[in-house]
Amino acid sequence: MELEVRHLRALCAIADSGSLHKAARQLGMSQPSLTTQLRRIEHAVGGQLFTRERTGCRPTPLGRTVLSRARPLVIEMRALITEARAAAARSADGEPRLRIGSTASRAIPGWLRRLRASMPGTETSLQMDVSANALLRDVADGRLDVAFVHEVEGSPLRFPDGLAHRVLIDREPQFVSLAADHPAAREPVVALTDLADDRWMVDPTVDGEWDGLRRMLRSAGLNPRVLHGDYLTAATLVATGEVVTVCQPTSVARPDMAVRPLHGDPLGVRLYVAARTETELNAVYGELEAAYWEAAAEAPAYQDWLLGTRGAAPPAPGPPARPPALPSACPPACPPEPPGRAVPPPGDLGPHSARDLRPTPL
Repeated sequence: MELEVRHLRALCAIADSGSLHKAARQLGMSQPSLTTQLRRIEHAVGGQLFTRERTGCRPTPLGRTVLSRARPLVIEMRALITEARAAAARSADGEPRLRIGSTASRAIPGWLRRLRASMPGTETSLQMDVSANALLRDVADGRLDVAFVHEVEGSPLRFPDGLAHRVLIDREPQFVSLAADHPAAREPVVALTDLADDRWMVDPTVDGEWDGLRRMLRSAGLNPRVLHGDYLTAATLVATGEVVTVCQPTSVARPDMAVRPLHGDPLGVRLYVAARTETELNAVYGELEAAYWEAAAEAPAYQDWLLGTRGAAPPAPGPPARPPALPSACPPACPPEPPGRAVPPPGDLGPHSARDLRPTPL
């Protein structure tokens, strides 16, 4: 058997993760398949490359030698594919293109509108996904140019090596959506204990969201029934009083549904923008920042929270602006920050495929 780049990539994944199980998940294959592939690779090179221990897999001296040559090749091949995909996308019809990926956000429409105005002649495409990590991989692999993603506290995102990223909002509080006639909706701020008897709904396919909700409820000493489902269904069930759900603060209330901040802001998310280069990041960051604050200005509950918590009014919708008294908004010149906590539980996500609605214990 001749070694191929995919074999070298598998060796690097095993070494980096320290586990065949983790490496198999990262590579999108089963552990038995990866184990068989490793045996074939070891047979091809003529020796054992990893030893299995209680703490995981460790490279042997031969393995370290092979890895020292494999890593540069894998990195160069990844760069070649990424650059080729980007060039192909730009030259497909001779027109410049901007391929955007995003988790759900009410800032998206304003962002696209501003990009069309600032980049005339550039064709902009949009790919929505519930997985922030998948979008980041797509940027790193050249399938997307930029991604706007959410990271839920306690579930750090996995930023591929070499990806440029910047924090848009360091900590965005997550609100709750509930029926307009819910007793707790009479108050401007809702305590979790006021929702102790309610069923909650969460989309577990959103990276970090189920874990974030579970941690929040457990910290409050609550163990409610939880339904798994998409957020189109959730909005309908919230309006009828069947469930309550976490939502983004930019969500706008409806006659049959209220949006309220949670007392103490027990759950937050960090908002990131990522691109392959700082140049690509700078080209889109300002427009996204302005679009975010425009969306915030259209959400009364978020406006009240900003005024009460920060002591200064957020910017009015219109030209790009940033409230000087809002430390959570990182200015465009901020250096990239390392990932800290993980993707947001968007309460206004678009429709996804139907999911299991059976109650799930915490």
